[in-house]
Amino acid sequence: MAKIIQDRNLIKMGREPLVIFPLKKWREVEESLEDLEESLRFNIAYQETRDRKVITLKELKKKYNIR
Repeated sequence: MAKIIQDRNLIKMGREPLVIFPLKKWREVEESLEDLEESLRFNIAYQETRDRKVITLKELKKKYNIR
């Protein structure tokens, strides 16, 4: 059962307070969170590869016997 607290504009269902967003606004928040997660993964991958040795195309050709 939902209980609305008038002075704070809160809705409580059980023990947890809820926040209600319009769907359009929630999509914006969701996209922002996804972008943040992707940028964090990119930064981690970028930092991990910074110290690795770069392989040139000539070395790749030689390694895999490509003409």
